[in-house]
Amino acid sequence: MRAPALSHVPSQAVPPPREPVDGQPDQDLLDRLSAGEPTAWREVTTRYDRLVRSRVRAFRLQEADADDAVQSTWLRLAQNAQHIQDPRRLPGWLSTVAGRECLRILDRSAHAGVPADDAGVCLPDPRPGPEQCAIDQEAARLLRSLVAALPRRRQLLLGALFADEPWSYERISAATGIPTGSIGPTRARALGQLRALMAV
Repeated sequence: MRAPALSHVPSQAVPPPREPVDGQPDQDLLDRLSAGEPTAWREVTTRYDRLVRSRVRAFRLQEADADDAVQSTWLRLAQNAQHIQDPRRLPGWLSTVAGRECLRILDRSAHAGVPADDAGVCLPDPRPGPEQCAIDQEAARLLRSLVAALPRRRQLLLGALFADEPWSYERISAATGIPTGSIGPTRARALGQLRALMAV
């Protein structure tokens, strides 16, 4: 199956999802996606771009990485549309995949030795509407609950690394007892554990 033309995915001002009229949300859309119908890709990206981008925004990635996560989510849908059994679960499926793609990017950055100060950059305030705020709050709540399931030292580590003003490695080491040279590998393991929790 060919992937959607991702360069045409709108980034802002996306209208709210159009409600199907037949009582079976997205079933026809999924069937057309599986067949590779171009109009289906335009419709699914119009309907769910806002949701995917909201999920990605919660991870505070650099702008280029955030775009990669969004495009990777659409690519995963192109590869798996025919395997989604319950069309009502498509929004949740997209949200979960987007979160996994963000964790994969963060994990890759950790292994590449990217300094903590460069791991996440606050994006300009997009001034979201009430619906977007609700989605962001739900994504943040889910992420907090997953982090709370980690061992205490890993919770402290991730909190320090992804705070609005990330801590230095020296400060993190003093607070957690993790040697500075082990902070990167420990972060990678913590992100891997988060990814496993999301898959449950």
